[in-house]
Amino acid sequence: MLAVIITTVLFFLCAGFIVWISIDIEYTFTENYLFVRGGPFRSKIPYEDITKVNPTANILVGYRVLSSKDALEIHYKKALLGSVIISPKRQEAFLQVLVEKAPHIHLMK
Repeated sequence: MLAVIITTVLFFLCAGFIVWISIDIEYTFTENYLFVRGGPFRSKIPYEDITKVNPTANILVGYRVLSSKDALEIHYKKALLGSVIISPKRQEAFLQVLVEKAPHIHLMK
């Protein structure tokens, strides 16, 4: 009986964690950096560290905070994995604001 209780609790903890990561996704432009949050994972990416942004279909590898297959890969200095993959709802509007904040970045189509 104890094994069933432990297994059930672990299942609900893992399922809750996956739901939290999947639902609590936010990309916020601040004055000095892009704030990316997915559940408990957070990144502050300074605009001057962003080197390039490109669309990607390779969403199964690397650091990703996304909820769809229509994704953008943001490459930046000081990244542990080299880049972060995100999926803003309105990519064109997102890219327009990003270019305003960081005109030096290289956009790849």
